[in-house]
Amino acid sequence: MSTEYDAVRRSPMPRTRESLAKDLRTLGLEPGMTVIVHSAMSALGWVCGGPVAVVQALMDAVTPTGTLVMPTHSGEYSDPSYWGRPPVPEEWWPVIRETMPLFEPAMTPSRGMGRIPEVFRTAPGVLRSRHPALSFAAWGRHAELITREHTLEFPLGEGSPLARIYDEDGWVLLLGVGHGNNTSLHLAEYRAPGRPRVTQGAPWLVDGRKVWQDYPDVDLNSDVFPDLGAAFEQVHPVTVGVVGSAKCRLHRQRPAVDFAVEWLSRQAP
Repeated sequence: MSTEYDAVRRSPMPRTRESLAKDLRTLGLEPGMTVIVHSAMSALGWVCGGPVAVVQALMDAVTPTGTLVMPTHSGEYSDPSYWGRPPVPEEWWPVIRETMPLFEPAMTPSRGMGRIPEVFRTAPGVLRSRHPALSFAAWGRHAELITREHTLEFPLGEGSPLARIYDEDGWVLLLGVGHGNNTSLHLAEYRAPGRPRVTQGAPWLVDGRKVWQDYPDVDLNSDVFPDLGAAFEQVHPVTVGVVGSAKCRLHRQRPAVDFAVEWLSRQAP
């Protein structure tokens, strides 16, 4: 059974730009909000216009006075010694580090982020941060502020778009996905004490010349995020509703990150 066939079967009517925008407003999206969106296109049902209509509906809901953000990560722009999907032979590693092209925000596709962020990153007016592996795209009022100074080192930490969303007291929209996809919780991993470190690498431009640049990072672990998110929902308000056919969650980012710092600190050995 194809994914599209299943989407048709689960949809009493076609989902449209207008119906999705109405559902998003009912869930709680308002003009002027800063919102980071994590999404699963397949969860929404059959959408007339596909991911283009979804992106347009999100823009309609927050309007240009607000800001939409999505992760547009490209995990292959990382050190091949960490690759596991698939792994590559160790003798390939020097060749990969030598020949990997520079990250190009307008050209480099996202990887594993889904259809909606991939359409979003190419939409008119969308800006993309320049981190090779862990970029974010943003549209609207604060798009430049959120994307312009994304640091190479500790890329989901204090120099990241996640921290700028925190500064703006933004929101998290889980559009058909759960807390396991909630990238904002990674910011808490950087803020929680005692997190293990790793050395990552990527092609980088130094004095006009492409080099392989090592940089420090935190050893991230999203496996605990579903349990963390469930614990968060026990003590903080999270709006749960339906957009199209998708079960969705909307909550403020700042209390989630603050809660996660404390929760992760308690879990540390």
